[in-house]
Amino acid sequence: MSRDYGFPAEDGMRPWVPDTADGSIHPHCTQAFLQRCLLLSMSQLIATYDIVFAGGGTTACVVAGRLAAADPSLKILIIEAGKHTKDIPSYTQPARYLRNLSSGGEMFTFHLAKPSKALDGRPCVIPSGKGVGGGSCVNFLMYTRASPSDYDDWENLSNPGWGSKDLIPLANKAETYEPSAKNHGTCGPIKVTNTMQTEIAKHFLAVGAARDKERSSIDDTNDFSATSVNVYSVRVHFIASCRFFTRCSRYVAIDTGRRSDAAQYYIYNQAHNKNLEILVHSRVKRVIFEGDRAVGVEYISHAPETADKNAIVAVRASRLVVVCGGAFGSPAILERSGIGASKVLQAHDIPQVVDLPGVGENYNDHNVAFLPYRTTDAENTMDDIWHGSDEVVKAFEDRWLSDTQDKGNMAHNGIEAGIKLRPTATDLKVLGPTFTNRWNEFFANRRDKPVVCVVPVSGYAGANALAKGRFYMIGYYSDYPASTGRTHIQSTDPYAPLDVEPGFLDKTEDLAVLRWAYKWSREMSRRMESYRGEFALEHPQFDEGNAAACGLAEGPVGIDAPDIVYSKADDEAIDKFHRATVATTWHSLGTCAMKPRDQGGVVDARLNVYGVKNLKVADMSIAPTNVGSNTYNSALVIGEKAVVIIAEELGIEGM
Repeated sequence: MSRDYGFPAEDGMRPWVPDTADGSIHPHCTQAFLQRCLLLSMSQLIATYDIVFAGGGTTACVVAGRLAAADPSLKILIIEAGKHTKDIPSYTQPARYLRNLSSGGEMFTFHLAKPSKALDGRPCVIPSGKGVGGGSCVNFLMYTRASPSDYDDWENLSNPGWGSKDLIPLANKAETYEPSAKNHGTCGPIKVTNTMQTEIAKHFLAVGAARDKERSSIDDTNDFSATSVNVYSVRVHFIASCRFFTRCSRYVAIDTGRRSDAAQYYIYNQAHNKNLEILVHSRVKRVIFEGDRAVGVEYISHAPETADKNAIVAVRASRLVVVCGGAFGSPAILERSGIGASKVLQAHDIPQVVDLPGVGENYNDHNVAFLPYRTTDAENTMDDIWHGSDEVVKAFEDRWLSDTQDKGNMAHNGIEAGIKLRPTATDLKVLGPTFTNRWNEFFANRRDKPVVCVVPVSGYAGANALAKGRFYMIGYYSDYPASTGRTHIQSTDPYAPLDVEPGFLDKTEDLAVLRWAYKWSREMSRRMESYRGEFALEHPQFDEGNAAACGLAEGPVGIDAPDIVYSKADDEAIDKFHRATVATTWHSLGTCAMKPRDQGGVVDARLNVYGVKNLKVADMSIAPTNVGSNTYNSALVIGEKAVVIIAEELGIEGM
């Protein structure tokens, strides 16, 4: 049985005191509970909103911002665990993203996973963005779009309206691509640019053009061919996108050099709307129900000015509660609310509202590795900003703040080229027999799906104090790992760590993909003009003296130089390296999957949580299957689609 909070019809002014039919206090109320109710009756009267968003990340900002702009009379509340992000340099200055990660603390929630045998017994850490705007304020700013078949896969799981023909126009609606380009958005809130700054990216593209006879180059592999709604024609274009070297775009406004995040462009530009409220430093505990109807949420404030950091406060949602806590936060909120697998809820004495075993399951991510290579002191890299003194960084900031059109490296992320890569026949031999079934069953007939994404990074993004000088890195991540995981609560305390098992490398075919990606990207790197050898401490440890051994070099090898031949022992060293180092790509998704309930689904195609009313989930947790790209773009698309759905239900036209 769920508690009955006895909410009044609409006035929202009744103190938070559970009652019975005859008006008396529920007998299960403890003395501490009654004391808390008394305090609430004196000072914390329940406020009423039309819509309450439990979480203020990327998708929440899109949905709340669009709805508020369309109908300013809507009373909307966003409850966010992090802080405000408006005009804070560490968020708005793009190049600071790496320093943000190393500083940790208030900008992120760090989820410590269980030790994994597949990762040599180590417990990997998975950060998620915290603050208004969520990951859009702290990510690597990479602009990549999902393959059209990714969205068609969603639609084919009984989700009408979620296919590529429906979502591609919404992807364009969200963006303004600068300079303008064919088949991109021209007047959306989010700014994107693909101007180039560093020579390292050009060196990577030059090697691809000269060396790889089975692939070629193109300016833009994120062209969705929006002039056509024919799904087949869209797929034909993306078949090509998986064999092209390309420039990489980033979420930066070309005129200001500012990060283009969801908070700034959907929420903070509506400061004039007093009905759009943001409550920061407050973590949602659970959703409140009257029977099977969501009517509000409880939260705990940890704001500096809060006197009682343990006080639970309730707010009413007269029309809708939207859970937007992300791949970790959303399933946790549902479970604390009594929605989830019976065994999880029973373990924490949570009365069950709905039996949904899929909550917290189906965790998907991408597996990433960054391999450092040395370069010359003359190369333009991000090392000074990422690792320089405050005085050195200030010079870059001053240029960014100036009236000059070129904002310099502070307006960059250092990632300006790359490729979405599918294996050739030769590559399939390198991948080996452990990948054969995965290739045949998943990739072979889905020709717009890349196996890995590979990018050069102009600078050293690691933390080894011995890394002196200038570097570039080759980053690669697997786009569709076969391994999946799960995340569940360990307590009803919303601040308690979660029970996380991401499943990284549980299946050997995922290890084969990373082994191939290392070999392929290293052959690219050692031919780049900027190459001066490997930073061997952060590469696989090969036996000294063999062909695969890493170390310093005077310059690149020739374009036609033979590839390194790796022995069985070398392959084992590469696998050991990946087990010891592979990490999250911050692309967590899938834990409140939008698919049929009997297939482990949590929400339907209208984003309604199964078994209850007036409760939706809208964030990357609803993605039922993975996407072959960085996930910010898909989070925007989910937000724009959620706007259309909710607007229809509220009777708001023109969305």
